[in-house]
Amino acid sequence: MDFFLNPNIQFYILAYLIGSIPFGLILAKKFAGVDVSASGSKSIGATNVLRVVKQTNPALAKKLGIATVILDAVKGLIVIVAAMVAGMSHEVLWAIAVLSVLGHCYSVYLVFEGGKGVATGLGVFLILIPIPTLIGAVVWGFCAKVLKISSVSSLLGLLAVVAATIVLENGVGVDSNAPVYIITFIIFYKHIPNIVRLFKGDEGKV
Repeated sequence: MDFFLNPNIQFYILAYLIGSIPFGLILAKKFAGVDVSASGSKSIGATNVLRVVKQTNPALAKKLGIATVILDAVKGLIVIVAAMVAGMSHEVLWAIAVLSVLGHCYSVYLVFEGGKGVATGLGVFLILIPIPTLIGAVVWGFCAKVLKISSVSSLLGLLAVVAATIVLENGVGVDSNAPVYIITFIIFYKHIPNIVRLFKGDEGKV
């Protein structure tokens, strides 16, 4: 039992459990009466919420999509903020960040299914590496407007965050940029189906 009394472990468990909350699924079911985990790409993220709800209620779809992005981002940073207040080290903060993204992508509440991790990654990056994240957000916004393909825009924005981190940061508070690369790998891995569809010319626009 002493293991679970360790503050680090408590924050890690909290990060994963909060990160696992499928806000997109909850919002779509409650306000639109649809199950996004069984429709569209079957992802619980904002893009699939927007795409599925748009079929029956375009006005509501945009609101739910925005709400999903915000809530998925907030759940990624809220535990980090609490850990900062508690005086936890940068190593612990980055472990919390990784576990938050893993929770979203492999939710315990959905039998380890989940979303793509973009919004949750945005949340943790925004609090830990704000400047590179803002640069990535600008790249994402530009690509989204021009390309109108959510997955491509998200991945290009993520690559911009990584590039800016390499140029502007010195170990992101720890000995290396490894936590950033780990989160990037998780998000890219979850996007493999999108990348396959992209090469086949089947990836849809939003």
